[in-house]
Amino acid sequence: MQTASRRRFMQQAAAGAIGAGLAGGASAQSIPVPAQSAKAGEFWPGGARLVISISMQFEAGGQPPKGADSPFPKVDFPASVPSDAASNTWFAYGYREGIPRMLDLWDRHGVKVTSHIIGEAAKRHPELAREIVRRGHEASGHGPRWSSQYAMPRAEERKFLEEAQSMVREVTGVTPLGYNCNWLRRGPNTLSLLQELGYLYHIDDVSRDEPFIVKVNGHDMVVVPYTVRNNDILLIEGRNYSPEKFLDQILGEFEQLYQEGGQRRRMMSVSAHDRISGTPQMVRVWDKFLEHVKSKPGVVFMRKDEIARFALSSPLTVREQEVI
Repeated sequence: MQTASRRRFMQQAAAGAIGAGLAGGASAQSIPVPAQSAKAGEFWPGGARLVISISMQFEAGGQPPKGADSPFPKVDFPASVPSDAASNTWFAYGYREGIPRMLDLWDRHGVKVTSHIIGEAAKRHPELAREIVRRGHEASGHGPRWSSQYAMPRAEERKFLEEAQSMVREVTGVTPLGYNCNWLRRGPNTLSLLQELGYLYHIDDVSRDEPFIVKVNGHDMVVVPYTVRNNDILLIEGRNYSPEKFLDQILGEFEQLYQEGGQRRRMMSVSAHDRISGTPQMVRVWDKFLEHVKSKPGVVFMRKDEIARFALSSPLTVREQEVI
């Protein structure tokens, strides 16, 4: 179980590990190539065995007026119908009920998460965006709105990313250091632009169960892997999946990673969307999951900015030559 003293240690270690220069895109050239093995207890701060990284997507209010994925059948609305009212009520649940309910859940368990915030969602519901930060969670970039970022010319994408960063900063007072593209779909210029704009890390990669470092513009950028399998988005239609199946899946993932964590650095990524995990039945599932994992020694929760800073400071962090 993560104690208050351990949480404070984790936050201090992560915040002070590399200094503010790296957050602005400075290189970490002095960090050596990581060893292939280490003694148990050397993989994470405080001797933690397994780090759990929770993403909380704040997208509700930032979706397009029609055409967004929802549980309702897709309809080709005529131009005379400006929005899909049914779908938009489903999204509205995210900011009216979902985020507030999940914030209370994280508080009950003493867990801090990373919230990937769409700029327009923050602008339309500034009190909620500020409350996320006030409770100690990370505000991360998620685009100013849902767009095909991967198809943008470089100059257009740069403006898009600048807008995403400034919108969250203007509302919360915090400059996002991490980024998540819509459906993880980045383009050939995305990483270079993120590095130029001072982002510390991105999550649009599902290729590892631990953070790693890649070179972008000759400098270090951290990848804090995201997840598709431990992701409530599978419940979007609610037809072939259930909260119980979701719980079974993430518990099975946890047990395997916890076992592996005795021999190597392991991180578990889990994703919660505002209008899905914020429902009553899913919060009960999350509550059971958190109670179980907190009962195991050496399990801690870290925000993704904390994970990224620690990864840059650690000689054990994988440096990946292949940039996908």
